[in-house]
Parts: sequence; structure tokens; C-alpha cells
Amino acid sequence: MKFRTTLVCAVAAAFLLPALTYAEHTRYWRQSDSGEFEKGTAKGVAIRSDGKLMPAPQFTALADPNLAYIWQLRLDSHGRLYAAGGPNAKVLRLDDAGKATTVFDSSELAAQAITFDAKDNLYVGTSPDGKVYKVTPDGQKSVFFDPKTKYIWALAMDSQGTLFVGTGDKGEVYVVAADGKGEVFYQSDERHARSLALDSKGNLLIGTEPNGLILRVPVERKNAQVIPAAGSSFVVYETNKKEVTSLLQDADGNLYAASIGEKSRNLLAANPQMSPQAPTAVITAQGGGNITISQGTAQGGPPVAPLTYFASATGGAEVVKISPDGSPQTLWTSREDLVFSAGLSPAGKLLLGTGNKGAVIELEGNDVYSSIAKSASAQVTSLVAGAGGKMFVATANPGKIFALGPGYEKDGSFESDTFDAKIFSHWGRLTWWGENGATRGKVAFYVRSGNTSSPEKNWGPWAGPYKDPDADAVSCPPARFAQWKAVFLDTDGGGEPSISWVSLAYQPKNVAPVVEDIVVQDPGVRIQGFAAQPAGPVGAANVQLRMPQREGAFVPNMNPDVSIKASRMDVPPQGFEERGYESVLWSARDDNDDDLVFTIYYRGEGEKNWRLLKDKITPHYYSWDTTTMPDGAYYLKIVASDSPSNPPDQAQTDERESDRFEVANTPPRIEALRAQAHSPTATVTFEGVSTGGALARAQYSLDGGDWQVVFPVGLLSDSPKQKYEIQLSGLAPGEHTIAVEISDRFENKTSAKVTFITSSGTK
Repeated sequence: MKFRTTLVCAVAAAFLLPALTYAEHTRYWRQSDSGEFEKGTAKGVAIRSDGKLMPAPQFTALADPNLAYIWQLRLDSHGRLYAAGGPNAKVLRLDDAGKATTVFDSSELAAQAITFDAKDNLYVGTSPDGKVYKVTPDGQKSVFFDPKTKYIWALAMDSQGTLFVGTGDKGEVYVVAADGKGEVFYQSDERHARSLALDSKGNLLIGTEPNGLILRVPVERKNAQVIPAAGSSFVVYETNKKEVTSLLQDADGNLYAASIGEKSRNLLAANPQMSPQAPTAVITAQGGGNITISQGTAQGGPPVAPLTYFASATGGAEVVKISPDGSPQTLWTSREDLVFSAGLSPAGKLLLGTGNKGAVIELEGNDVYSSIAKSASAQVTSLVAGAGGKMFVATANPGKIFALGPGYEKDGSFESDTFDAKIFSHWGRLTWWGENGATRGKVAFYVRSGNTSSPEKNWGPWAGPYKDPDADAVSCPPARFAQWKAVFLDTDGGGEPSISWVSLAYQPKNVAPVVEDIVVQDPGVRIQGFAAQPAGPVGAANVQLRMPQREGAFVPNMNPDVSIKASRMDVPPQGFEERGYESVLWSARDDNDDDLVFTIYYRGEGEKNWRLLKDKITPHYYSWDTTTMPDGAYYLKIVASDSPSNPPDQAQTDERESDRFEVANTPPRIEALRAQAHSPTATVTFEGVSTGGALARAQYSLDGGDWQVVFPVGLLSDSPKQKYEIQLSGLAPGEHTIAVEISDRFENKTSAKVTFITSSGTK
């Protein structure tokens, strides 16, 4: 038996979703991890990666020198702060109030690096095509050393007054004596000596680009000459990134290295000696003050991979800690943030200056970190420790200087992201928990609500403050959206308070369920569920069901602390062939996530009253035996009710009517069956009559042989009454029996037979 069915919408996977429901409408909007908190707005509040909110160190503007970018901060022996940046190349000295005095400027684009010797002489490295300048304490400026190279990336001064200069684009490190005479100290196989540092033993550490290497080169002094120890350069660590932007050693001899960017597979970029001529470089200011340093094309050679900063830098970042014995440990990674600077706080914690969100990140240890400050600038380019537990922070795009610490922000606040309850809701109690007195009056909470997605557009005022998590419900007007705010009130004594989670109870208004679609199956199909019933009648063929369209239900953000009752699984039902059965499937949803119960009604075409077919149904399908129903056209009505989850006076219903379908169980009739024999031929004629619409098929069998299809007179089976004529030939003399069978489109069948004789006479 064949069924020509059409798959309207193959959504069997939707039936596999568990119906997560409660017996009531109370829901809880809870936030407890850093990913949720990072969607909010922190002002003077640190967001920890382990899902805590805490007061952040004070972060105040110190100076705005009207520069596009500041590359580096340094302190002289008197604790005075200096800032190098551009454009054009400029170095400023700042007093305690942040007032800036220009101590150096030149026509080059950027003052890239600065350092001091023991006598407070200032050394300034400029780029591109720059030089190293010396500025005495009394303000005398002179060219100290000209490496005649494209970039000067880093300067490092050792305890004996020897200056090391990291350059690009040949990866050379120069050593310069106190009299300004310099020479190549170390020639690497890398294109850039991007960062420099000196360890506690006086070894030079070099961070490179493009392979992200950290090299250690021991320093020897022979006959007043500073040279690397013969054959002793050593790769301490190869980072997973392209460029080592910062090297920093703590008092215990641990080395911290920050690196950024994806490594290039371009072998030419990894080995500058392969290029017949050093590439030219261009430094340009881009829109919004972004600076891009890129390399051009070597004459006679292929294009060289670009070295870019800020606007184009991608590839994420990695920070590693290398212990004195050389073992590495990855402390922090990011796919999005870039680390341009690093510094040690007075408490010994590693601080990272990042882009392109202008944030300062503090590494707490044990894979925990905090975003402790955020500037309006795009990048944090330098961090240096000052006196009294204060840190100085430099930024780019635009170039500004900030003070971080030593105390914590007073009245720091955190505003959550906007919560969408999807449905007009009443708001209940706000509860929270945190360590170090967060529930003892050190944090005040506020809540507001509204009916627009943006809280700045005609919302109600902040309700609060709420200082007791056991207090009554918040006094916010019912609405669809809500937001909470926490204000840290007292950060003096008793430990810094923290917030671990915040939860707001709400009860959505009960809305009516929706019956989305109804699909009545072809006649002769019975539907059964997988788990509850056997796999259909013995020998019955499977049928592909036509599935209802399904929009999908909204699943609210429920309270994870409440045990969910046993999930009801709407598994895909299975269809089988069984004559006389009719089946219907439907899809329905409830935006309150209520349990639903269904009632099915039917009525005949032309009738007004609906009759009950079946009530108290929870599956989204039903099959019934139609042999007790008169033949004719019918309609179904599915009524959905959320009464299992609501009091009787609050229950809601929805209904939907099906398309027209027909019931026909009466078999067709065979009339006027006759056979006329003409030896050795015969002619058989009959009429077929159907009460269930057009006849679908006719066939015959001669003397118990195989069934043969016969077309009606006129060929088309398009009428409830048809005439048939069968011509038989080659018949042997004697008695013959012919059986005929006709079927309607509902697979109702009837048969009849007639006997005739072929001989000298006829029957």
C-alpha cells in the first residue's frame, strides 16, 4: 500500500527538546559569571574572571598632553615622571599635579623609547630613520648615537652605564658606551629586536619579531669593550605569538613576557638575509590617531610581511612566566585583546596594558585575572610604578596619562546589562551574595524597569537602595525589561567586599498558549509514540508523516537552584498504515513555558456545532478509528489550555481549526459485470460506482493469474462512476473465471467475478 505524502516541515529535532517547566510562573534572572558581568558597565569596579565584582583601584586622569599616542613612561632618580610619544617626537616631564614641560622634541614622527643613566641623563630613541638623543639634566640636547637603521624599538641601560639599543628591520642590538661610540652587539636571525631587558645577572634579554623568541645573551667586558659571551646566546623560550612586546623581571628572578599576533609562514619575513636589499619603511598616522608602521617592498624582491600596530594588529595575546630555572608557565591568553605593556604593581601582581579596549588587567594567580581599569583611549601602552604605591598608565588614541591607586575607588558602581523577560512581568525580591561583607551594608543595590530595550529611553527611576538581601520585593513597576546596579559604599576596613551573584525574581504575566499549526494526515495512517506503545500493527508499513510547522517556544532564564521536575519529552511519533484510521499532528507553544493540555473537537461540513472527539491530551498528536463516523467531509478544532500550570481563574486557552478532510469507509460497488465469449476471445464489461469520490484503480485476474491493471473507457479515472471493458484473446476452449477489483482514493476495495465458456457456443 502506497501513500503519496508531502513533507511540509521536517522538524523532528524540535520534538526532542525537553519541556522545562514549573508549576508556577516565578522565574529568576541570575548573573554569576564574568561573561555575564562583562556585558555590563563597570565604573570603579573590577570584574574578575572567576565571576566576582570588587572595588577597583582608583583610576584618575593625571595629564592630557595633546598627543596622539604615548609610547613609554619612565621615572628619573628623583621620581619625576617622563612620557615619550608623538607626533612629532616629543618627551614631556610631568610634575605631581600633571603639568607637562617639554624636555625634548625633534622632527621624527615618534619618540619610541626612553631611559636614564645614573646621572639622570635622558636617552631618547626615535623612529623611523631615527637616532638616539641625549638630554642632560640641564636641558642640553645632542645626537648621542646614530645606528643608521630603520627603527629604534627599545633602550636598556645597565648598572655600569652601558646602553643597549634594540632595532629593526635587521634585528640588530647595538651597544653604546658612555662616550656615544656604538657597534653591533648582537645580530639575530629575526627582523626586529622588539623589546629589551636586563636580568639580575646582567644578561641581556631580547624579545623578537616575527617568530616571537626570547633570547638571553650574556654580557662580557674585555679591555673596556662590551661583547656577548662567545657562543652563549640562548633561546629562553619561543612564544606562540609573533612579536614579544614586553619583557619584565621581578625581584625573585621570574621573567614575564607578553607577545601578540599570529605568526607568519613567510620565510622571507623570518630571515631578512634572504632579501637582496633591506626594505624601506613607512610610518603614517591613520584615521582617529591610529599609527601603522609598515614595511614596503624590497627592490628586486617579493613583498615583505607588514609589521603593524594598533589599527591592524590582530591575532590575540599571550603572557608567560619563566622561572629562574627556565621552566615556562602560561599565565594568560586572549583571542581578542592585545598586550602592549606590562608592569608590576606595588603588591607584586602583574599588570597588563591592553588594546584595543584600553583596559588594564591584573593577574591574580591561579588563572584568575581582573579588569581593574578602563580608559577612553584605545590602547594602554606603558605602565610604570611610582612612589607611594601609585602606578602610572599611558595610553594611545588619544595619548593620555593616568594614575592608578594606591587606594580603591569610592562609590564605584556596576550596571548590569538589560534583561529581557520577553513578557510583561512583575518584579520580586533582589538577592545577592558575596565575600568580605558584601551582605553587611557595604554594597547598595538599585533596580529599574521599562518597556524599551534601551534603559535610557523612558524607563522608570532607580528604585532603592537595597542593602538587605532578605528585604521585600523591589518597588519597580511591572514591565518587560529590567536592570540592576550595585554601588560599593565603604571600602575601608574589614576586607574589600565582593559580589559573587545577583538574582532578581520575577513573574511573567500569564499569556495564552498558541496552537501554531495543524496537519491532518492522509487517510489510513495511525500514529503511535515510540516509548508508550508497540511499533504498530503486525506487518504494517511505516509511513512518513507530514509534520506541522513550528515557530519554537521562548524558554525563560529560570532559577538554576530550583529542581526541575521530570522532563516531558515530545519525541517524534511514528506513522503506520492501518485502514479506517485518521491521524492529526499539531504544534503549540506557551511563552510562560507552562504545561499544556489539549482537547479535540470535530464537526461535519455544513454543521454548526462542534462535537468532542477527545479531551485531556498531552501529546501533540492523536489517531482515531473513523469507521464509526458517517462518510463525508469534516473539520477538527484543537484547543490548548495552560490549566495544568495555573489556577482555574488565570488559565488561558487558544484554539485553531484544521483544513477540510474527508472520511470514506464505504467500499465502491461493481455493477453489470458481464462476459461474452467468442472462441478463442471474450469481452468482459462492468461498471464501478464509488461514494467516496473518484475511483482510483481497477484490475482483473484471469483464472487465478496475476492481477492486471485495466483503464476505464475514456482512460481517465476522474469520476465516481466509470465503465470498463476488457478484451481477452487466445483463450483455450473450456470454462474460464475472471475476477475484477476496484479501489477508491481512500483504499476502499470491492471485487466480483464471472464465469464463461469458450467453445462452439457461449454461456
